[in-house]
Amino acid sequence: MSIIPSFFGGRRNNMLDLWDPFQDFPFTGGALSVPGETASFASTRIDWKETPEAHVFKADLPGVKKEEVKVEVEEGRILQISGDRSVEKEEKNDKWHRVERSSGKFMRRFRLPENVKVDEVKAAMENGVLTVTVPKAEVQKPEVKAIDISG
Repeated sequence: MSIIPSFFGGRRNNMLDLWDPFQDFPFTGGALSVPGETASFASTRIDWKETPEAHVFKADLPGVKKEEVKVEVEEGRILQISGDRSVEKEEKNDKWHRVERSSGKFMRRFRLPENVKVDEVKAAMENGVLTVTVPKAEVQKPEVKAIDISG
C-alpha cells in the first residue's frame, strides 16, 4: 500500500513511490488526442532541428518495430508521426513490482514551414531511434535588374 492511494487504477506497491497526479489521466481532447488512450506513451520525445539543407526530426521509440510506426504528411505541410507499442502479455502467475514502461498509441504532429519539399521526405529507424528528414526547398532570390539613370 502506498502513502497516497491511486485513484485512477495505477499499480502502486512501494511505500516510496512518488505520487504523480497526472500519471493516469486520459487525454482531455484537443488536436493531438487519441480517443480512449492514456497519455503515458503519447509524450514521445521528439527533437526537431533545422540544418541548412533540411528539417530533421528524431524520436526515441525503444522497443517499437518500424512496422508499428507511421510517418505521414497531411494537408500539405503537417508531419504526423504515430504508432502503437504493444502491451506485454501478463501471465496469470506473474507478480508485478513496478510498471514504468508505457504502451499504447502515440501521435505527434508538426506544422512544417513553407520552404520544405514534402514529396522528398525520408524516414529511417535504427537502434530504436526514428529519424525523419524533410529537405528544404531552395529559396529563390528575387531577380534584381539594374536600371540606367538618364540625364
